[in-house]
Amino acid sequence: MPRKTKTSWARIMAPLSGGKGDLAVLAAAAELARPFEAEVSGVYAPADVADLMPWMGEGFMGGVQITAVESLKEAASVGEANARAALAACTAPNKTFTTLGSPVWATLAVESRLSDVVVFDDEAARGKGPLAEAFQQLVANEQRPTVVARPGLKGDGVMAVAWDGGKEATRATRTAMPLLEKASRVVIIGATEASSREFDPHRLKDFLGARGVEAEVELIKESGDAAALILVAARALGASLLVSGAFGHARLREFIFGGTTRSLLQADSPSLFLSH
Repeated sequence: MPRKTKTSWARIMAPLSGGKGDLAVLAAAAELARPFEAEVSGVYAPADVADLMPWMGEGFMGGVQITAVESLKEAASVGEANARAALAACTAPNKTFTTLGSPVWATLAVESRLSDVVVFDDEAARGKGPLAEAFQQLVANEQRPTVVARPGLKGDGVMAVAWDGGKEATRATRTAMPLLEKASRVVIIGATEASSREFDPHRLKDFLGARGVEAEVELIKESGDAAALILVAARALGASLLVSGAFGHARLREFIFGGTTRSLLQADSPSLFLSH
């Protein structure tokens, strides 16, 4: 039965730092946008001058503080120029550029709410670099669908779905439906012996089939670390993307990832589609 696309994406957001990683993030965003003819939105997130205010002290700016502010502004200007150049090199036919003003986090959150999916690179997902906190905040607090882009990502390639019957994994699958509808192949990976839950991946296969997505089921009958088993299976399938729920909770301003999610984030491949 031929597939009929029922959902689509119109705006793929790529947070930019003005660093060397911007090119790869924009290339991944362009690849995800390609099957949908969607807009790639490059959003430059500079360091926020407002973050210096508690250190400066209310109503006081000495010479050191003034120098720090000026240095931050100069760095932001250079970073914006780099980010604009990276977007200009991006091959997406439909692209826009936005520079965020202070408060940067609040305006970044708004941009993410008005996007279908947000793309980060591996560095931010591993908690490194200037966009590490943005990654944690958008996944945890904003609960935005997020792609961690790694080499080999294809917007219409082989998609693996890690499913254990839980609400996080199910929500991730439902949110990823536009991608699954475009995929050349969809495989549901169920590590039934490595989970404390009782679940039948064929139920998800039926769910997807009723929505026009033909999926296969790959049962892992080994016990052990679920994340490691799922990653091995996804790589063996040649998956360019693994759909997974994001497990964890927000504590103050830090997102504490659960063990399975941490293992997926620390892996080298494949790319991830996360939904918390």
